[in-house]
Amino acid sequence: MRQLAMLLMLIPFLLFCAHKSDAAEKEERKWQDESMYFIMVDRFMNGDRENDYEVDPDDPGAYHGGDLQGVIEQLDHIEEMGFTSIRLSPIMKNEEKGYHGYWIKDFMEVEEHFGTMEDAEQLVEEAHERDMKVIFDFVVNNTGTNHPWLKEEDKEDWFHDEQSINGEDQQLLEDGWLSGLPDLNTENPEVKEYLFNAAEFWIEETGVDGFHLDRVKHVPKEFWSDFNDHVKEIDEDFFLLGEVQSDDPTYIADYESTGIDSFVDYPYSYEGRETFKSADGSLTGLSNGRQENKDSYNAPFVLSTFIDNHHSKRFTRLASEEGENPITRWKLALTHMFTAPGIPVMYYGSEVPLDGGETPDNRRMMDFKGTDEELKQRIEKLNSMRSEFPALTRGSYEEMFNEDGIAIYKRELNDEIMVVAINNSSGTRTAEITDLPDDQQMRGLLEDGVVRQSEEGIYKLGMERETADVFVVEDDRGFNWLFIGFVGGILLLFTAAVTWISLKNKREAQRAGTL
Repeated sequence: MRQLAMLLMLIPFLLFCAHKSDAAEKEERKWQDESMYFIMVDRFMNGDRENDYEVDPDDPGAYHGGDLQGVIEQLDHIEEMGFTSIRLSPIMKNEEKGYHGYWIKDFMEVEEHFGTMEDAEQLVEEAHERDMKVIFDFVVNNTGTNHPWLKEEDKEDWFHDEQSINGEDQQLLEDGWLSGLPDLNTENPEVKEYLFNAAEFWIEETGVDGFHLDRVKHVPKEFWSDFNDHVKEIDEDFFLLGEVQSDDPTYIADYESTGIDSFVDYPYSYEGRETFKSADGSLTGLSNGRQENKDSYNAPFVLSTFIDNHHSKRFTRLASEEGENPITRWKLALTHMFTAPGIPVMYYGSEVPLDGGETPDNRRMMDFKGTDEELKQRIEKLNSMRSEFPALTRGSYEEMFNEDGIAIYKRELNDEIMVVAINNSSGTRTAEITDLPDDQQMRGLLEDGVVRQSEEGIYKLGMERETADVFVVEDDRGFNWLFIGFVGGILLLFTAAVTWISLKNKREAQRAGTL
């Protein structure tokens, strides 16, 4: 009888699962379909205590013990959240206290604090087994301040003369010593050949899928064009993500001519942080930025969007300084970032969410025990939707409503229509939508609500304060009374069975008591 009861309990669940339609077969994944988790290796996870020398967790400018083995051990954590790729801070051998990876000492060796070349190979291999792609940071502009080349007479012309960068003069941007770091003369054929060989070394030794290119605007475009040609000869699908720190999309987009595939969307970050750090921020700036990207780039849909990175104060801190609940603010910001065009890149620890001020306080050690389940579930859901609905990664973008802190936009691909609604205001808001097909319904994927078309052909959407939802537009089937009735019948049968068992046990107990 116990088995019968268990079976009856499972039937509604099985029917519910069977009721769902099978997802259409997906095309081969493109880079715009990716979602990326960005890791500062030294501050993520200490997986190998054997390389913990000169480690001081109390010194924000010292190594804290994170390594490649730690990243390997946490790949399941990243996969569970639904991320399809990871990006690592530079893992090349660095000078003392180069925990961040940007003070290069050897371009073709793994930093000892992070592990070995075998660890790098294993990381890529295990990520690939999970169908996750890997991007390494590749430094081209500079070396560390004590690099051996600086003392070698035959390499005097491997560096530009020391000079400070002042203003936005392009020649100084490319030849000056950024942050006092020796600037490589990438116009020198020997330097160029060395860096090309270094790129080839990492690709062939590890099987990495792409490079994040730091400080692109500080290196001449001619170098980047040749660099792109070289790596694409090795792997035609190799991905180059360029970082051009600027608030001007036209300036960044000018580097598309070099062949670099994608760029870090700094204007999006600036606007997104300002918009979502507190309630009642208008989303008009984000809408305008989307149009600017469309006008400026040949491929705006593959831009890398982000809220936090290792150069800025943590978004958690921004929200806290405004007296806001960081979880609420993060849920709205991430909903926009994951559903608007682009490749969403989430900085490690945002799922906690980690706090932190200006650099280096924004690079605190990851706290895996402190992960907020509500926020983590939102991230998982957003990644799941991107995987299930191609319109969210490849579809067109059209703003439908933007007023009083609430914005609604549509992503459409072939017959698939998704509607995203974000109420960033401190009060309940309503909006009327007409630019959707007739006889459809909007089914919410985050809040589980359904919006149906009125007799006047209007979809009236009500949003509580500081909430967001993503709707799939589908045929209005009304209530599935057959399914509801069937499940109701099963539940009645289950209740009757439980009652019968209870009465039977009671009679048997009474009979035993009379003996």
